Amino acid sequence: MHLKYGDELIIGADYTEVEPPYNPAEFNFKNWLANQNIYEQAFINQKSVYKTNRSGGNPILKLALNLREKQIAKYRRLIKNDEAFAVASTLILGYRADLSKEILTAYSKTGTIHALSVSGAHVGIIYLVLNFLLVFLNRKRSLQLLKFVIICTLVWGYALITGLSPSVVRAAIMITIFMVATTFSKNKNGYNILAFSAFCQLLYNPFLIWNVGFQLSYIAVFGLIYLQPIIYKSIYIKNKWLDKLWNFIALSLAAQIVTFPLSIYYFHQFPVYFLLGNLFIMIPLVFMMYLGIAVLIPIFEFLSPIFEWIISCTNDVLRWISNLPASTFSSIWLTMPQFILLSLALGFIIFALERRQKKMLFIAGGLFMIYQILVVQESINLSQQKKIIFYSLRKNYAVAFISGNKAIIETNLNPKENAYLFFIKPSLEQAQIKEIKILNLKKDTISPVFTKKDNQILFYNHSFLIVDETFNYKTLNAIGKFSSLWITGNTKFDLTKINTELKYNEIVVDATNKDYKIKLFKTFAENNHKNLHVLKKNPSYLIDLNP
Repeated sequence: MHLKYGDELIIGADYTEVEPPYNPAEFNFKNWLANQNIYEQAFINQKSVYKTNRSGGNPILKLALNLREKQIAKYRRLIKNDEAFAVASTLILGYRADLSKEILTAYSKTGTIHALSVSGAHVGIIYLVLNFLLVFLNRKRSLQLLKFVIICTLVWGYALITGLSPSVVRAAIMITIFMVATTFSKNKNGYNILAFSAFCQLLYNPFLIWNVGFQLSYIAVFGLIYLQPIIYKSIYIKNKWLDKLWNFIALSLAAQIVTFPLSIYYFHQFPVYFLLGNLFIMIPLVFMMYLGIAVLIPIFEFLSPIFEWIISCTNDVLRWISNLPASTFSSIWLTMPQFILLSLALGFIIFALERRQKKMLFIAGGLFMIYQILVVQESINLSQQKKIIFYSLRKNYAVAFISGNKAIIETNLNPKENAYLFFIKPSLEQAQIKEIKILNLKKDTISPVFTKKDNQILFYNHSFLIVDETFNYKTLNAIGKFSSLWITGNTKFDLTKINTELKYNEIVVDATNKDYKIKLFKTFAENNHKNLHVLKKNPSYLIDLNP
């Protein structure tokens, strides 16, 4: 079924509450949707969807999206390299569907992801080009009004075509206000313009306050307005070209300094070579914007090979920078108190240096010391951790046996599978695990603190008896004492056939078991007064072995 914006659909669906995160450090999709005023969801197939012959939607938005589709199709025809086509569509038109994970990683690790996302910088480049081309209209007041109308129309048209992201709308509002002040000879104040643009967006959609792009965009621009002049004026350079280079370095430093606490808090990484990456991409970005827009005009289509070559070369260089040693500090997890302390310390340092006040500097130092104490304390605690995590998955099993900064993972997942990357890996990064060994329950292993043999696991003083498909239709006559029974593999084993002399404290049922089997295990646990932990659509089960 081919769907377009404006199509009217009749959908048969049963809505359910959005599920919360079940595993440690898992992305909170429920909270993310709630911040957009969405609380229920439904899973449907195409048979449940009927498309009527009627069409609706905003006619202006429909026109913009149709226009973008045509421009994307033109890029697809002109640009042969798939990677270059994806970057061109994203960079110029804000269409990210074809962007590969490899390219996203390269731009992210070099601190140039802002160049790949249509943002205020792109709108600013559009404005500068239009302002230069229409400079001849500055002669008369009536012509200045015409220039104002043309530029605002084209800027807002571009914002509409690229999807009206918070950063683009912010830039469009700020440019509009700036042009109003310039055209009508009014005073301009960067802080007031920035605040007014935020007010306009939040008035339209208050939930934008929780949007990460909105937060980073406004904090970055505040840094450019307030901090960039301070950094730039700290060093005087006589040479004209070196002065321009220093001005750009000051811009990059200002934006990175004010946004890095929030970036670390959300994305858990810091690009070490962000300055190198931003210095390199400065010129290619301008050329890519100019050529990207030019090739959409029929008479300039012959420039498309140059456009494609610049994109490919830029991608290659950024990929090389991202592969340099220690290109990224990753797996940085800040708690909310740590984030607040780091942000306050940074703010006081900036004010102290700008106003030359020792008192503020001492306050900043004190806040940073408290932040460091919390970080060190957490690192010490994690280096001494001993715990077992039974992960809540859809159809698989995964258990992490963690000792200090090492972990043994018993799972039937491949480390490259999405289920592992989304549900397991974040918790290991948060726990500062440096060494990971992935095993399968079919394989026996012996280590100083972990032993897996036959259907038994011993980790420190906690023991498991694994009840899997090897027990199907059998009677368990073993004698012994276990901390837990781990039921996996959708076993056909009847728990009532366990020898009464086999002792255990609890039952853990993973997601490999069918729902009807889980009901039987629940009934057995209730009848025999055993603690039961079902991992299917339930929170993960943590066993803390620290005293």
